[in-house]
Amino acid sequence: MSATDVTRPARLVLVAGTGTEVGKTWVGAALLGHWRGLGCRVGARKPAQSFEAGSGPTDAEVLGRASGEPPERVCSPHRWYPVPMAPPMAAEVLGRPPFTVAELAAELSWEPGTDVGLVEGAGGVRSPQADDGDLCEVGHAIEPDAVVLVADAGLGTIAAVRHAVDALANVPGRIEVVLNRFDPGAELHRRNLDWLRRRDGLAVTAVDGNAMLALARRLAPMGAAG
Repeated sequence: MSATDVTRPARLVLVAGTGTEVGKTWVGAALLGHWRGLGCRVGARKPAQSFEAGSGPTDAEVLGRASGEPPERVCSPHRWYPVPMAPPMAAEVLGRPPFTVAELAAELSWEPGTDVGLVEGAGGVRSPQADDGDLCEVGHAIEPDAVVLVADAGLGTIAAVRHAVDALANVPGRIEVVLNRFDPGAELHRRNLDWLRRRDGLAVTAVDGNAMLALARRLAPMGAAG
C-alpha cells in the first residue's frame, strides 16, 4: 500500500449507533449526500459488514451510492460476511479467519484530497467488530475528529444515548447525537430532545427539516463546505 493510499481525510467522522436498526446507514448516506452537495470530496468505509443474503442492498452498497464509490471500495470483499451476526461471529460461522481491530483499522485507505471520510460501524457501540474489540476500540484506533451517534427518538432514548456516550468516553472527537425517525408532533420525542440538550449538555440533531444539512456543515472541514 502506497503512502497516498493511507492519506487521512481532512475530517474523519465515525458513525455509531445506540444499537442495531437505528438508521446508521441512512444517516451516513444523508450526510454523504449533503457533503457532496456542498462541494466536498467524500469517501465512505465500512470496516466489516455482516448481512442476510438476498435481504436487500448491503450497507456498503447504500453508502457507495451516496459517496459515488463502488461498494467493494466501501467495504473490502473479504470483509463481507453473509450471516446476520456481529462480523467476528459471522466469520466464525462461515469458517473464515478471525481478525483484529488493528487489522480493520490498517485496511482503511482513502483517496488523496478526501475532504470528509465517513466510517460506519456494525451494530451498536459495544457490538463486536473484531475478535478483540467493539466499536469503541475501533474508534480509539482510528481517532476520528467527530462521532455521529445515531439513536431512536422514542422510549428508551435517554438511557440508550447515555450508555453509548459513556462507552465512547475514550474515543477521540466530539460527539454529535442524531435522533432518527424524529416526529416533531410527538411530545415524547420533543422532550427527549430537550432533556438530552438541556440536562445532559449534548449536541443533538433531530432528523427534521434542514437539520441534517446544518450538521453536515458543522462536520465539514473549514473552507470545504462553501
